Amino acid sequence: MGRFRNSDDVYAYLNGFLNMERKLDPVAYRLDRMRQLRDLFGRPDSGMRLVHVAGSKGKGSTATMLAAILQRHDPPVGLYTSPHLLSFTERIGIAGAPVRDDVLLPAATELASGIESRVPSDYPGGDSPTYFELLTLLAFLSFRRAGCGRAVIEVGLGGRLDSTNVIQPEACVITPIELEHTEILGDTIPKIASEKAGIIKPGIPVYVSALRPDALDVIRSTARGLDAPVHVLDDEISITDLRLSPDGTEFTLSPKDASWSGLRLRTPLVGTVQARNAAVAALCARGLGVDDDTIRRGLAEARLSARFEIMRGTPDVILDGAHTPDSVAACASDFKTVFGGRAVLLFGCAKDKNPEAMADALSEVASMVVVTKPGTFKESDLPRITKAFEERGYSVRAMEDTRQAVQAAMDTAVQEGLPLLVTGSFYLCAEAAMVLKER
Repeated sequence: MGRFRNSDDVYAYLNGFLNMERKLDPVAYRLDRMRQLRDLFGRPDSGMRLVHVAGSKGKGSTATMLAAILQRHDPPVGLYTSPHLLSFTERIGIAGAPVRDDVLLPAATELASGIESRVPSDYPGGDSPTYFELLTLLAFLSFRRAGCGRAVIEVGLGGRLDSTNVIQPEACVITPIELEHTEILGDTIPKIASEKAGIIKPGIPVYVSALRPDALDVIRSTARGLDAPVHVLDDEISITDLRLSPDGTEFTLSPKDASWSGLRLRTPLVGTVQARNAAVAALCARGLGVDDDTIRRGLAEARLSARFEIMRGTPDVILDGAHTPDSVAACASDFKTVFGGRAVLLFGCAKDKNPEAMADALSEVASMVVVTKPGTFKESDLPRITKAFEERGYSVRAMEDTRQAVQAAMDTAVQEGLPLLVTGSFYLCAEAAMVLKER
């Protein structure tokens, strides 16, 4: 029997290292340690054609869509994303599916064997590698073992000092930017945009779907200094005839310079923002030489959990990992378009989020809410969340135990004859998904 019996063993091993997804530590963000680890294993990513995706919102969806397109064009394609919903293997995708044990276990054994004799003082800064650094390296090792010629790599946090920023991509993508993780990335949009723009490399094209002028100015300036061509979505493409349904998002993509004919595209991912994510993925894919029919087929096959994911049943449940005011507002708008009525709400968010603004955004689609903690992975402030919803006139039921809250919210939705909308945190969506899996 090998060192690891299954993926759970691998996850337990990785979690023995500092995991900043639980609690951010500004001191731990540095690239020299990741560069050393990468060199130690022979730079496993260096033989692949890579696309690097950063941004505050939509980067996971955009990365997933682009990987689905490239999978149609030049398989097998790797995809590295976060967070995961039910299993950490979802973060390391190969050919459109989570990494299999026959690839993961030997890659994890290679990883563990390579670092087992090393002590913290062997690394820059005198600290052991972090969970995310080792997970990133594990993804590279898995892609190499699976024979991936291409991979799409999503940034974990920020960009400039993110563990993924050791790669040499053939294209970069930057999705819309919001205020987030301000203790690490800065407290203004330009500061955060500067961190995201840290993935831009000399001469490498950048595809941008950013909407805020102050973010776009920073990205353009950074790219100009590196002689990197910039392709801004709204400068090059129009999105028209947008239609949302429970089955997905349809729209027409039209070039503004008439250099190519318009495309009618569909993605199973539901949401107005998904049209923009799909459009920037298509724009990047065209830049990489992918033909329009392959783009169309690839987008139609893209799947991603907890992004306005509709789970049919009694009641219908919508899982959306939105956790900022802007993304929650977009979720509420899409709910109104697709369902037309109201919902029972299950809400939880991490301690560093803004429940007041999110409660404001959700008031148009719900008046009854079960509030809870988003599982045990992240710290939460349940009294503050409860107060935020009560002050805005919601009928509120607060429950500490997340699984019990999921069941209570489902029971309420059945009694009211309404769908259940679960939002505020990916981790809450994960807890709900586990309960739903058992029904």
